Amino acid sequence: MALNITNENYEAIVADSKPAVIDFWAEWCGPCCTIAPIVEELAEVYADRVNIGKCNIDNDSDDVVATYRVRNIPTLIFIKDGAVVDKHVGAISRNDLVAKIEALL
Repeated sequence: MALNITNENYEAIVADSKPAVIDFWAEWCGPCCTIAPIVEELAEVYADRVNIGKCNIDNDSDDVVATYRVRNIPTLIFIKDGAVVDKHVGAISRNDLVAKIEALL
């Protein structure tokens, strides 16, 4: 299951030694709902190697959204060693997301 990323916990998740992927989304966003099952599946597959989480932009996450300057959703941010190394805006296929996650490892 993907981590629930909020203002309160995102710094700890990013500071962890494991790479991180943050999916910025909202319930009303069609493309977000399309990739949600893929993100959830890959959170299970990579649970021991990558922190994969979802940040609902409508639920007390203004600090996280501002930190990563998210303007459109879905936006996926890829973090390694505390720094953003990749960013994807819009829907993404499972294969493309797997490739981006593998590039973090």
